[in-house]
Amino acid sequence: MSFGLWKSRTALVTGASSGLGADFARHLAAAGANLILVARRGDALEALRRELADRCGVAVDVVAMDLGAPGAPEALHAEVRRRGRQVDVLVNNAGFGLFGEYLAIDAGRERAMMELDVLVPMALTRRFGGEMVARGQGWILQISSIGAYQPTPLYATYSAAKAFVLSWGEALNYEWRPKGVAVTVLAPGVTATAFREVAGQRTTLYQRLVEMDAPTVTRIGLAALARGKPSVLPGLVNKLTVFSYRIVPRTWLAPIAHWTMKNG
Repeated sequence: MSFGLWKSRTALVTGASSGLGADFARHLAAAGANLILVARRGDALEALRRELADRCGVAVDVVAMDLGAPGAPEALHAEVRRRGRQVDVLVNNAGFGLFGEYLAIDAGRERAMMELDVLVPMALTRRFGGEMVARGQGWILQISSIGAYQPTPLYATYSAAKAFVLSWGEALNYEWRPKGVAVTVLAPGVTATAFREVAGQRTTLYQRLVEMDAPTVTRIGLAALARGKPSVLPGLVNKLTVFSYRIVPRTWLAPIAHWTMKNG
C-alpha cells in the first residue's frame, strides 16, 4: 500500500535507532515524510539520518534522548516545539521486554520497562495527540504484542503492559477517529529484531519457525494506520494463533504460552 498521504508531513518515531523503529522510519521516508527520530544512541540515529536524507531527500531531525528518564516526554515535546516542527504522525515504538521467572526479574528494571512501555506512550500521546485533535487531523501508531492477547508466563509483566496498550489504543481510536485522528495498535508476534537479546531470552525452535522480518511487520502496521484500523495482527500465523484463543479454554492459555516461550 502507498503511504502517499504522509508526503511532506512530519512523523516522529521513538526507539528509531534500530529494529522496528528504523524500519518504520525507512517506510515513512520512502513515502516522502519528514522525520524526527528519537532514541538513546545518537551515533546510530545520525547514521540513519544520513541514510534517509541521502536516499529519500527528506528532512530528518534526530533527538538523542532516554525517554525513560524523569520528565523526558515533556522535554521531547518542548524540544520539538523549539525546533518549530508540527508532528502529524506519531509512532510510539520505544520499549523493551524482560524474560524470566517473575521473582528473578530485577524490580528496578521492571519499573523501567513499565515506564517506557506504558507511561511514555501515554505522555507522548497526550501531548502530540492532543495537538492533533485540536487541528482535526493526525495518525498515531501504538506498538503492542501478540502477548497482549493471553497471559504469558516468563513474560508476565511485559505481556500485561502490552495488554494495556492494546485496550487503551483501541479505545482512543473510537474516541478520536470522529475528531480526525487515527489511533492504530500494531501487535507483532515473533519478529527478527534484538528484542529477545535485550529481554534475556534464547531463541526457541517455535520462535525460529514463526519469526517474521521487521520490514514486513512495520509495513503492515503503517498500512493499517493509513486505513484507520483500531488494531492489526501481522501475519497469518499470528492471526490464527489469536483466533484459536477464542475456542480453547482460558485455563489452557498460560500453559501453552509457557511452552512456546521457555528456553530449552
